[in-house]
Amino acid sequence: MSLPFISGCSGRWCSGFLLAAFLFAAPLSSQAEEIIVYSSRIEQLIKPLFDAFTKETGITVKFTTDKEGALLTRLLAEGKRTPADVLITVDAGNLWEAARNGLLKPVTSPVLEANIPANLRDPQGLWFGLTVRARTIVYNTKKVKPEELSTYADLADPKWKHRLCLRSSKKVYNQSLVAMMIDELGEAETERIVKGWVSNLATDPVADDTLALEFVAAGRCDVTLVNTYYYGRLMRENPALPLAIFWPNQATTGVHVNISGAGVTHYSKHEAAAVRLLEFLSSEQAQKMFIDLNMEYPANPKVTYGEPFTSWGSFRQDSRSIVKAGELQPDAVRLMDRAGYR
Repeated sequence: MSLPFISGCSGRWCSGFLLAAFLFAAPLSSQAEEIIVYSSRIEQLIKPLFDAFTKETGITVKFTTDKEGALLTRLLAEGKRTPADVLITVDAGNLWEAARNGLLKPVTSPVLEANIPANLRDPQGLWFGLTVRARTIVYNTKKVKPEELSTYADLADPKWKHRLCLRSSKKVYNQSLVAMMIDELGEAETERIVKGWVSNLATDPVADDTLALEFVAAGRCDVTLVNTYYYGRLMRENPALPLAIFWPNQATTGVHVNISGAGVTHYSKHEAAAVRLLEFLSSEQAQKMFIDLNMEYPANPKVTYGEPFTSWGSFRQDSRSIVKAGELQPDAVRLMDRAGYR
């Protein structure tokens, strides 16, 4: 910015005048910056993290919460007019879909690359995992011995006839699991397994993981597949339930894991601040908050955790790129439909 020449201006008074004029004319750089987040995670699971970020950086976070599909549709409809700077959602399939539709922009961040393993982020930096969600087997301890269990595929064995409960195939969690099975085993073998699951169902697929766990605890079925944080929540409320975790596929691919994650929107107006938010969410401070808020495993491998996780036992997780869960999800949905898994 240039200031007009002021005739006869000299000395201390003139210097003070020029400084005041400059400060008055310059943008208010001290004004607090603000970013907007679209999140499919509910308020109680994200607001404490945003508050901590604002306290550390001075950057205000405003957010809108909704279902994954609604947020992606909204971003598509808004296009360049979107106010959103960051998208936070669950499941690699949703993040992959957002990237495929051009809703996210690539981010280069040494901090994120150091904090988030390569298999839990997009190769082009379009999105980054923030928490790990292990989808595992839970069984009724009064009706099943752990040595009877082994793999996801083994649940198709006739020995589990009328003993299996599953969440509806409409939920993305099982879609991603089947997608990763297609990557490992191929479509034909995966379809055979899913048909076996359907044949072994003790009841119609249920609406959510918590209900599946309650059915197992009540003896309506003996075994199910759930994300571990649903198990953690239920056992915290009622530790006497006859339920236990079994970690499948330890001799093969490892336990299937998915993520919640985030990316910077393609038309973000505050990209630098948006990246700072993602970097903060990958930090040890924020990762420990994720653990406390929803019993999810940290995506940052440097972060340690205690109970209740340690009582569940250690496990080897699938180290394949979670991108495959998105790429093969349409195939998985068609396969599940063919297999009669509703």
